[in-house]
Amino acid sequence: MSEKVYFLTIILPLATLLIIFGMRYYSAIQQAKFRFASDEAYRQITEKAVAAQTQTANALASLDATLVDVNQRLTAIEKVLKEVE
Repeated sequence: MSEKVYFLTIILPLATLLIIFGMRYYSAIQQAKFRFASDEAYRQITEKAVAAQTQTANALASLDATLVDVNQRLTAIEKVLKEVE
């Protein structure tokens, strides 16, 4: 058996194993990067949702104050109408 064939039979399987493990770790790194990007996108969506909920709560509070005012006016008008009868 020649020396070159001997080295090839030893080096090629080892190189194949190194390449496979290298690709596996590269894949793990890429998945972690994509996961981080996805988490960041979800974080931004949540921040927007919280801001929208805050605006909605403010709008509801404003509407509630307006409704209380309208209710008070209606009560006053009913009182005046009852006095007129």
